[in-house]
Formats: sequence, C-alpha cells, structure tokens
Amino acid sequence: MLIPGPDHPITLKTAKKRWRAFFNGHVIADTNDALILQEANYPPVVYFPREDVAMEYMARTDRTTHCPYKGDAAYYTLVMDGKIAENAVWTYEEPFESMDPITARLAFYADQVEVYDVDDAAVNPRHDEDLAARAEIDEVVQHTDAGDGTSQGPHWTPNVEVPAEEGGLR
Repeated sequence: MLIPGPDHPITLKTAKKRWRAFFNGHVIADTNDALILQEANYPPVVYFPREDVAMEYMARTDRTTHCPYKGDAAYYTLVMDGKIAENAVWTYEEPFESMDPITARLAFYADQVEVYDVDDAAVNPRHDEDLAARAEIDEVVQHTDAGDGTSQGPHWTPNVEVPAEEGGLR
C-alpha cells in the first residue's frame, strides 16, 4: 500500500453540481452526492453512490485490478437494449483507509459511458428548498390514502363543523 503524497497526489472533493452517467440513450446514474477524485496527472473521475445508479443494467465480472494507492477494484459490465460495455464500471468495495470515502461508489470509463455535470436548477427547480418545507410536504403525504383505503398516518383533527340539522345547504 502506498500513501498519496507530493510525488503522487490524490484529492477527493464533494461535487458542487449534479452528475449523470448516460449509456445507450439512457441515464443510468443521477446524483447530487458525487465525489470527484483527482489522481496525479490523470483525468478527474466521478464516483457515484451505488444507490443513485441503475444497478439492474449491470453484471459483476471476474475482472479485478489493484491500485497501490486505492486498493482492489471490482468491475461490472453494462447490458442495455442489446448493447454491451464490458468492464465499463468499477468500484472499490474495501479501499485502503486513505480512500475510504469512495467505498462502494461506482465510476465509469469515459470511453464507454458519458459522464457529465448538470445544472441542478434546470432539472430540479426546487432543489434549494429548505428541509422544513420538505418536512411539511412529507407530513401531508402521510395523511393520504395508502392505496388500500387506509391513511398512511393518523387522521387530522377536523377543522370544520358539521352543519346543524336545520342549517346546511338546500
């Protein structure tokens, strides 16, 4: 195991933009939680959280490689609509301690998968809403029908009165 240093620098930064991976006409990864790894003089690599990648289009392969700075990489082949990109995706499931933030994240070979940044405001106009506003929406959703006729949350106290027998609409 080698440690990154002045002779072979490796930096990890949280991406400031949303990132996507595009393969065979489809977005297969979309995240606002990407990490950008810059290693020595190599091009930067975007690492996507596994939960933001469409894993159903990937098959694990037997290929492994070893990086003396990051550890052992495992590979996936992409299969979508009849198009195959062998070993186009890699992951460090148990990287060396200095590279722990990339654990189980996925990266794509740029010659097989298009990886690009996206203006988050263009694809998600409400991207900057505060968490309190989102919590209010979540509360309303919990009071909707769960699909089986029951409420997902406890019923709210009524905020209207039932009309008296003599009153009401005629």
